[in-house]
Amino acid sequence: MDNCNGPDIKAAVDAAFGAFATEAESLIETEKALDRGEFEKAVKMLAGAERIAASGCGHSGICCMHFCHLMCCIERPARFISPAEAPHGALGYIQPGDLMLLASRGGKTDELIQIMNICRSRGAKIIAVTENTSSPLAEGADAVLAIRVTRECDRYNCQGTTSFAVTSAVFDALQCAVLEATGFRNEDFAVIHPNGAVGKRLNNKDK
Repeated sequence: MDNCNGPDIKAAVDAAFGAFATEAESLIETEKALDRGEFEKAVKMLAGAERIAASGCGHSGICCMHFCHLMCCIERPARFISPAEAPHGALGYIQPGDLMLLASRGGKTDELIQIMNICRSRGAKIIAVTENTSSPLAEGADAVLAIRVTRECDRYNCQGTTSFAVTSAVFDALQCAVLEATGFRNEDFAVIHPNGAVGKRLNNKDK
């Protein structure tokens, strides 16, 4: 017999499926908000940087880890730098000619502002990914990639769900552009990704 006082599973599933529409709306708004000139600057910097680093807190940080992996996959050396480790020596990684990407929806994260200032003093360029294009992070960056979050998926509009999705989509778009700008080829990817289904397909190992 149903528990009348239990959770409303139908409402829960409705909310889950509504998340797709919520995130889709923000993806469309982010595409509109992205300035093509700023995006072009970011692509040129990523394609020409000696090395790439990225940092962010919470969900933004997890997204930055994904970004660094995407860059490595197209032979752009990249490393995620934890905001906690950055002011304890990890920023020694940054050298003149490098690029630091910083992701923060609000653009006011204290740890990232500190990282930005140190990186600038070491001769690195800065890309900011943020919704607040008048924030300290955006104002200190060489290129600003705007995101738009109409709302997060959860009922309280708190969890970093939609913001994670749109930030990740911007990173995916950057990877597509840098791949084109650098002339990266599938043959190159086959060398550094020999395993798994993709590696087997690229290296004709499944025949």
